[in-house]
Amino acid sequence: MRITPIDIQNKEFEKTFRGYKQIEVDEFLEQVAKDFEQAIKEKMALEDKVQMTEERLAQYQKLETTLHNSIIVAQETAEDIKRNASKEAELIRREADKEAQRTIEESRYKASRILAEHEEIYKQAQIFKLRFRSFIEAQLASMELEDWLHVENEEDEMRQRSGEAE
Repeated sequence: MRITPIDIQNKEFEKTFRGYKQIEVDEFLEQVAKDFEQAIKEKMALEDKVQMTEERLAQYQKLETTLHNSIIVAQETAEDIKRNASKEAELIRREADKEAQRTIEESRYKASRILAEHEEIYKQAQIFKLRFRSFIEAQLASMELEDWLHVENEEDEMRQRSGEAE
């Protein structure tokens, strides 16, 4: 059974012939009751403080767990971002390679078309040259014909005749 400060204050002892002085015993019991009451109050205050400290500790532990989980999530997110960035970079590189290949193929096609056009123009120039040469040779040949000279001689004779007629 627990003793309370009130129990101490209300405690009465039997009186005997050569017992203790009643006033001293009463004063001592009163002091013990006050001290005991103070100790109980301090104990209750300490228990409240311990309970608050335990509650705060639980909150801090929850906060620590939350922070720990947040750090793990942040690390996982960072890893995901790095993986996604690597994948995207690889896709961009592949697309750039495809675009480069397409550009090269297009350039090769244009170059071959230009070469074919060049060859065609060269052939046409050769044909023109041959035709022009043939034309010039034909003109030279016709100039060398005697008929041309006769036409000139006839014109001279006509001029002379017309001069004599005058």
